[in-house]
Amino acid sequence: MPLDLLSTVSARLLAHPLYTLIAAALGYVFVVRGVWNKSRKRNPNNLPLPPGPKGYPIIGNLFDVPQPVNNPHIVYDQWFKKYGDMIYVEVLGQSLLILGSLQRANDLLDKRSSNYSDRMRMPMILELMNWGYNMAFLPYGQWWRRHRKAFNEHFHQNIVHIYHPTQIREIRVFLHRLLVSPDNFMHHIRHALSSIIMGVAYGITVKDSSDPYISNAEKALQGVVEAGIPGAFLVDLIPALLYVPAWFPGAGFKKKAAYWSKINDDVINKPFEYIENELKHNRVVVPSVTTSLISHLPDKSDPLYSEERQIAKHTTAVAYIGGADTTVSTVQSFFLAMAMYPDAQRNAQAELDAVVGSHRLPDFSDRDSLPYINAVIKESMRWNQVLPLGILCHMATEDDEYDGYFIPRGTVVMANGWSILHDPEVFSEPMKYKPERYLKNGKLDPSVRSPDCAAFGYGRRIYPGRHLSDNSLYLIVSSVLSVYNIKPPLDEHGNPIQLKPNFAGGFLSYPVPFQCRIEPRSSTAEKLIRDCVEEDLSG
Repeated sequence: MPLDLLSTVSARLLAHPLYTLIAAALGYVFVVRGVWNKSRKRNPNNLPLPPGPKGYPIIGNLFDVPQPVNNPHIVYDQWFKKYGDMIYVEVLGQSLLILGSLQRANDLLDKRSSNYSDRMRMPMILELMNWGYNMAFLPYGQWWRRHRKAFNEHFHQNIVHIYHPTQIREIRVFLHRLLVSPDNFMHHIRHALSSIIMGVAYGITVKDSSDPYISNAEKALQGVVEAGIPGAFLVDLIPALLYVPAWFPGAGFKKKAAYWSKINDDVINKPFEYIENELKHNRVVVPSVTTSLISHLPDKSDPLYSEERQIAKHTTAVAYIGGADTTVSTVQSFFLAMAMYPDAQRNAQAELDAVVGSHRLPDFSDRDSLPYINAVIKESMRWNQVLPLGILCHMATEDDEYDGYFIPRGTVVMANGWSILHDPEVFSEPMKYKPERYLKNGKLDPSVRSPDCAAFGYGRRIYPGRHLSDNSLYLIVSSVLSVYNIKPPLDEHGNPIQLKPNFAGGFLSYPVPFQCRIEPRSSTAEKLIRDCVEEDLSG
């Protein structure tokens, strides 16, 4: 190791308030990992590890791996140009494999999913922040399968149509909120999608503003944004730091984790126990996923009752937390794109006018007749992928050999979905918003790579709530464009301000807050917006 780098590492550790504990923990890591490496199955064919930046002894690529705030998906995309579409690095003995092409992702995460469906140990998220209720973070095994089965029973492709009335109602209310306070559209987007999932999961109607259910989801997800990428907190690399008391200097991560743990406790328990209490007192409640799960719980005397009730709470909480956020980013990107690309907006509106007309709002029966609208949805998902590095990292359960390389067991594997959906050989001018790329002769072209291939994860870990999310996205895009024009903001002289596609990086990617003008397309459109809300209220 060069002396200047050694000095830098030493200085950083010695300056850290926990340097003595870090030194001890690092020694523990090196000894344990060294013994484990010698005892595990070796590389029988003496294959090389996949290519990647050369690291240093002991620390590996500690200073190469980008931090979550530095758009790691962009950094990795640049690495692919140098090392190829599969990059291997090590950080403090933990191996990490980053996949940069759809072929690599399919080969490992889909075709070999039996070996690549586990999760790495994530002490910050699972053991400190109380995210164990979310099956996305659970290790691969029977407990995960039970959660997945319970969730899928209520959100698979052939059942989500029963939630159409809830989606239609909430999106019509969303259109009216845009009419009353269009400048607050970012909040209205989040409120609408949160209202849908609260209605579906619990049958609860959220408040117009400052609803505690929505704010809890936002706070919990902020924790994932900070801690969701491996290595964001040192405790994920050195689990011995779990035993540092919260009062110890430098243990700020413990205080953060305690705050988020309390938020997650509210996410898991408050709405579920509210419905449980209403049913206990024979009060009328709206049918929901929660009421269904409660009705199928075994008798309290059954030994499985406690576990089944816990899974029921976890299932609705996962729906609540997932549906409250991931689609939000795509809808915000859609609004930004419409303000930046007026031709795409006009084309979509022309199709809506021809198919739906101006005297009603589009519904789900119109979808097959709206190829351009479906292309807008696909391009909104591709243009800014909500989870650029995938939903969560996978982990190799056993040693593997692939394409002439050796992949050690315990290797954390992530697919850079951003690279997959911005591949210039697949998508011409990938940074531009072009719905037309999905069309051929006025119809959707099935030969064009769909963003679904990377947007919802891979293999056995693919996101099971994607069908509900897709329906919400379709109804928002089609409904908004049928009655509104979305335009760029104006400067003090009345001239349009050119918007830029700026997105905040990290585990979740959002458009940087922006302004736009949202105006009814006509007096007929405005009347339609008002009439639909009055109709829902009277009904």
